[in-house]
Amino acid sequence: MRQQRLTSRQLAVWRALVDTTADLRRILGAQMLQETSLSPADYQVLLALSEADGRRLRSSELAAAIDWERSRLSHHLARMERRDLIRREECATDSRGAEICLTDGGAGMFRGATAPHTRAIKKYFADALTPEQFEALAGILQALRENLQRETDRS
Repeated sequence: MRQQRLTSRQLAVWRALVDTTADLRRILGAQMLQETSLSPADYQVLLALSEADGRRLRSSELAAAIDWERSRLSHHLARMERRDLIRREECATDSRGAEICLTDGGAGMFRGATAPHTRAIKKYFADALTPEQFEALAGILQALRENLQRETDRS
């Protein structure tokens, strides 16, 4: 039987995980914005659209793909549309919905941001770990994902 309470060590490791991932996001986001003029949120939207068939998704599909509330997405898309990174088009199959399309300018900005972003991930994340630590982390993340998936399947 598992214990009911977290130990002080477990709590400290949890806090280190939360703080470290927050620091990584902050540093990577600041560097991306400085080097590419894209925010992490812009990059997340552009990534989802670049991976979608025809570089387009219904707004509800995009919100689900990046795990955002639809209102947050709508406001952000308005800003991206003004910068010509995306455009909204009527959905051919459903007149009630809109499709979000990646523009050529948005695709170019995304491509231009990918190399600097990848270099920053290498510098601040991958290079900090030995190959053994990297493999151990991969195993840890897999165990966490499997545990979360079991919980999701039960709900």
